[in-house]
Amino acid sequence: MRGDPGTEFCVDIVVKGRKTEVPERFRKHVAEKLKLEKIQKLDGKVISLDVEVSKELNPRQADRSDRVEITLHSRGPVIRAEAAASDAYAALDLAADKLEARLRKQHDKRYTRRGARRISAAEVADHVPGAATLDGKGSVVQDEAPEAVPTKKIGPLEVKGDGPLVVREKTHVASPMTLDQALYEMELVGHDFYLFVDSETKEPSVVYRRHAYDYGVIHLSTDPMVAKAQQAPAGGALGG
Repeated sequence: MRGDPGTEFCVDIVVKGRKTEVPERFRKHVAEKLKLEKIQKLDGKVISLDVEVSKELNPRQADRSDRVEITLHSRGPVIRAEAAASDAYAALDLAADKLEARLRKQHDKRYTRRGARRISAAEVADHVPGAATLDGKGSVVQDEAPEAVPTKKIGPLEVKGDGPLVVREKTHVASPMTLDQALYEMELVGHDFYLFVDSETKEPSVVYRRHAYDYGVIHLSTDPMVAKAQQAPAGGALGG
């Protein structure tokens, strides 16, 4: 479906269901709920809106059985908002409100300057106490695992107990960016973490939300001793 052709811009609105049917009545409600005139005032470069509806069949999740994810594509950053509720209409209302809030935040950011000084990657540990601890191999140190539970193999994955198993794989193409830009992108998509390639170190890194307005960051780097050991031959010569 498209926006009103009588307006200055025409915006594509694509509504699709993931493992569920989307009735025509809901598609019409989407066009009415996502007020394109207001969206275009906040982001004049918007190209299209993707609305994906999915349904959780677990009866214990009845109050969050319907999930709606809205993705706004423009000539700027992608903005995403999602919400879950007892029905698709309520979930759409919540997701639309989140989308508008993030659009307003991005809009206001264009006309205001950031007051706080940019924090470099080296200073993050001083400003974010209690960040995740890494071992010598660059892996996050986990608490001791609880008592072992039965596991089962589903394809390439091992699932503990009865699950539930939720698999959703996405691949994104991204350019290296600064820590400051990664935090900004994380806020736009509304996630609690954001994976990026640090433009200074050229290494993969993750920023994540901790408490209130605190953030943490994890940098991955190769341990030269481990890399050297992996490249060494399996056997060695014995001296006489």
